[in-house]
Amino acid sequence: MTKQTQLQVEAIKDGTVIDHIPAHVGVKVLKLFSMHKSNERVTIGLNLPSSALGAKDILKIENVFITKEQANKLALYAPYATVNQIEDYSVVKKLELELPSTVTGVFACPNSNCITHGEPVESHFNVITKKENIRLKCKYCEKVYSREVVTEL
Repeated sequence: MTKQTQLQVEAIKDGTVIDHIPAHVGVKVLKLFSMHKSNERVTIGLNLPSSALGAKDILKIENVFITKEQANKLALYAPYATVNQIEDYSVVKKLELELPSTVTGVFACPNSNCITHGEPVESHFNVITKKENIRLKCKYCEKVYSREVVTEL
């Protein structure tokens, strides 16, 4: 006897589906887009089986459409994620992720002596890529950090 199993995650009528997020990163993405504060229905799948990643996270949020600029910020967390916009239960648009050249007001600078911690100044990082290595350089204190250090929430 062969036993078949199938993951079933409820379809959404209208909204955004972010799929192929590396496992354990979904909660960070949830916070990045403040989905945890939304009054809309949010479906979260964590540590789901994935043939490409081994394990993945998935987020679905109804009636919210992520912009291209927001999707590019997502690339810092999950460069190979897919962002699908859903209308009437069908994918109407797929957003391609591109790393932004700068990120403003999203992450706090890890340097506790940086001016962004004591003054009303928005954080600002330049994104530096070398092959698969992504680093962020603070505009103010000029320190360079790995993506993982800056994206820790």
